[in-house]
Amino acid sequence: MLEAFDQLGWLLPLCLLLVGLCVGSFLNVVIYRLPLMMESRWRAECCELLEVEREKQDAPLNLATPNSHCPHCQAAIRPWQNIPVLSYLLLGGKCANCAAPISPRYPLVELVTGLLTLALFWHFPPSPALLGAMLFTWTLVALTMIDVDHQLLPDNLTLPLLWLGLLFNLGGTYTGLADAVIGAMAGYLILWSIYWLFRLVTGKEGMGYGDFKLLAALGAWMGWQSLHMIVLMSSLVGAVCGIALMLLQRRGREVPMPFGPYLAAAGWITFLWAEPLLRAVPALDIWMQ
Repeated sequence: MLEAFDQLGWLLPLCLLLVGLCVGSFLNVVIYRLPLMMESRWRAECCELLEVEREKQDAPLNLATPNSHCPHCQAAIRPWQNIPVLSYLLLGGKCANCAAPISPRYPLVELVTGLLTLALFWHFPPSPALLGAMLFTWTLVALTMIDVDHQLLPDNLTLPLLWLGLLFNLGGTYTGLADAVIGAMAGYLILWSIYWLFRLVTGKEGMGYGDFKLLAALGAWMGWQSLHMIVLMSSLVGAVCGIALMLLQRRGREVPMPFGPYLAAAGWITFLWAEPLLRAVPALDIWMQ
């Protein structure tokens, strides 16, 4: 089976890149629409609990409908205008109908997703492990961008990510099942404990429950042994970025900063390069032990 893939040569990584670009295009839809869908559901539930009529019914919205359209003029986006990255370049970053500027973030998400997917090819042979790694990576991209935009890590993504990690590790794909289960429990409890300790000391909330669930999901994929590295790496990078933002943008300490992107980045790096990192930083290996 692997010999057949070897004969494809450069075609396989090219296919993975194209798949990643297309998935990145879909992730843009998820990133934009999922929070809106959740907000609409919350509003409906609040109105139902309060027994009041909604002033305005939201238009039906899900990940499939309505079709992609310009948010400015509502013109439908034709198939040739929806080619990942390429369409943005051909259109000059503007809507073909109203010439309104298109955020460069859309092709950036597509490109990053494509490159991250391609990077997996050099770490995993064509196998269920590669498929799982792609699902893991794509979910982290969506979670990162949603947290940046809304400071929200939806259960719709974190919980399936956790269960997928346990599912793939039923056969020990990335780690043993026992380590994965312990990793999920420990991941949740670590940040839950930090949250309550911080709240008892300061009376403030230092992070959201979505962060607990994300670290639990990372533990389910990589086992409890990886949690020390993920927490340390995400905390250090988050602290440096937070201080930099306060200095450069003069943001106060009271302005909340999403922690999910740092967890996701640290988790992805650990997923691929845990052993090289431990060899490169012996002190980290000693500390983890």
